[in-house]
Amino acid sequence: MVGSVPSSNPPAARSVCSVPPTVPLPRRPFDPADRIRGWYENELGWPTVPGEPLRLSTGERFDVLDVPAEAGLTALRHLAPDSPVAVRGDRMLLLVAAGCAEEVPGILEWLEWGTLPLGLTALGAGGLVEAPWPAHRAPDRATGSDRRPVQGAAVWLRPPVAGCEVEASLPTMSALGGAGTAPDLVRLMDTLATQCHRVRLLGACAQPLAFS
Repeated sequence: MVGSVPSSNPPAARSVCSVPPTVPLPRRPFDPADRIRGWYENELGWPTVPGEPLRLSTGERFDVLDVPAEAGLTALRHLAPDSPVAVRGDRMLLLVAAGCAEEVPGILEWLEWGTLPLGLTALGAGGLVEAPWPAHRAPDRATGSDRRPVQGAAVWLRPPVAGCEVEASLPTMSALGGAGTAPDLVRLMDTLATQCHRVRLLGACAQPLAFS
C-alpha cells in the first residue's frame, strides 16, 4: 500500500473575525450643578427646570417673596425658625405657602400699601427663581476641592431640611386666626411693606441732590 504523499501546500488558514475590544465611553466631567440639582429634586422633592443657572419652579411646593434684604431681616421674626430664607446680593428670598403670591396684591391693598412702589416681588405659579446654593459645597470638577458659590449667587441663610415637611413652616393665609403653627402671611406682609417703604425713603434721601 503506497502511503499518501503530503501536500506541499499548507491548509488554508481559517478566517478569524477580530472583534475590537469594548472601549468604555468617556465619563462626563463632574458638574457641581448635577449634585445640587439632585439635592433639590431627590432630597427635597422640589421641581427644577433644565438649563443654567439652576432654577426652581415656584407655585407648586412654595411661592417666593423677593424683597430688599434689610426689610427681610426685620420680618424674620414673623417666620418659623425652620422656614427657609435665602439671600442674593442686597435681596432676600422668603418662601411662603404655594398660592400666596396671588393674595399679595389684595393684602397690600387692604393694608393700604397698594398704591406705593415697594420694591417687593411675589413669584407664584409659573414663576422661576434662582436655586440658592445648598448648605454643603460641591467639589470643583477639576481639582476636587470645595467649590464656593460665585459672587452674587443666591445662598441659603436658613436652608431647608431634607426629609421634613417644609410647607408646614411657610407663612400662609389660613394661619390668620387659626390654631396651626404656620406663620400668618398678613402680619408678614404688613411688616415687609412698612420696611420696604422705609428702605426706599432712606435710599432716596441718600441720593445726591441734582441742581439745574
